[in-house]
Amino acid sequence: MGQITSLFAWKVVRQASDSVDRASLLRAMGIDPDAPVDPSQMVSDTDYYAFLERLAEVDPDAVDLPLRTGASMRCGDYGAFGLAFKSALSFRGSCERSERYGRVLTSVSTYTVEDTDHGSYVHLHRDGERRLGLVMSNEATIASILTIGREVSTDPLEPLAVFFKHPAPRTTARHERFFGCAVNFDADRDALLMSAQALDAPNRVGDPSISKFFDTHLDAELAQLDADDDLPKRVRIHVAQALSEGIPKISDVARRLGMSGRTLQRRLSDQGYSFQSLVDEARRQLAERLLRQSKYSLAEIAYLTGFSEQSAFNRAFKRWAGQTPRSYRLQATEPAG
Repeated sequence: MGQITSLFAWKVVRQASDSVDRASLLRAMGIDPDAPVDPSQMVSDTDYYAFLERLAEVDPDAVDLPLRTGASMRCGDYGAFGLAFKSALSFRGSCERSERYGRVLTSVSTYTVEDTDHGSYVHLHRDGERRLGLVMSNEATIASILTIGREVSTDPLEPLAVFFKHPAPRTTARHERFFGCAVNFDADRDALLMSAQALDAPNRVGDPSISKFFDTHLDAELAQLDADDDLPKRVRIHVAQALSEGIPKISDVARRLGMSGRTLQRRLSDQGYSFQSLVDEARRQLAERLLRQSKYSLAEIAYLTGFSEQSAFNRAFKRWAGQTPRSYRLQATEPAG
């Protein structure tokens, strides 16, 4: 069973008609409709596709719901992945980040860029029966890639063509209006066809140093995801993902791991850990990486590691590392001699 970030469910349901019972649809997937959006909370792909199919039954204007959802996406919605996407030097680089890091958001989709003589295909790869839920998800994903691409690129990003494997809906006018080009259904691929000029146009905020940091940070996340089932490591991953919004509660982390807060506390204790010690470790690891590999100010790093003010971050870091953040950064960046 695959997993998909709950962020997508939130985005879809917010584009639904006002007549739809959004809270009930979210609860059916185990998402608390009163909680803040948490991209790190995953839902099963089967539950997500069923959610889309139920929504299509009750939304009077479901034909272009995936397009409206795609149009609503912003890089900022995707957390670290979104920052990595927009800090790439070009839209091609952004697409390559999708190729490398897409499974931080979902385990059921992958992305590739294929260069040909008549343009470059940005492919979405997703297996499964072409039921309505998967069809809607594919359309929303392709629309999202174009939308956030338009957000970051200095080029207007007009596709040469769009392709979907599934049959055409009863009308394709909305699809053609959204994408601004021919939309081909019953195709042999799910993809955007872009010109080389569009792919290689510089991004507005492409930054080599930030780009390098996110490469390292997301590579570390993926390496941890690939490791064997290590509960303390999984807790640190969830904590690190949530830090820019503050310190997560043990109950929130436990929920994402499929257990109660009391159970998580007991299992960590059995292994010689406490939740607070893992929070401190996650904050320290992220702070050290940011100090070594980014140009963020100390105040920005304090925020990204869950501190409300720089003075509290300075005290905590000195306790962790025996030196101030400024001293650590200077020492880490001094040339070897």
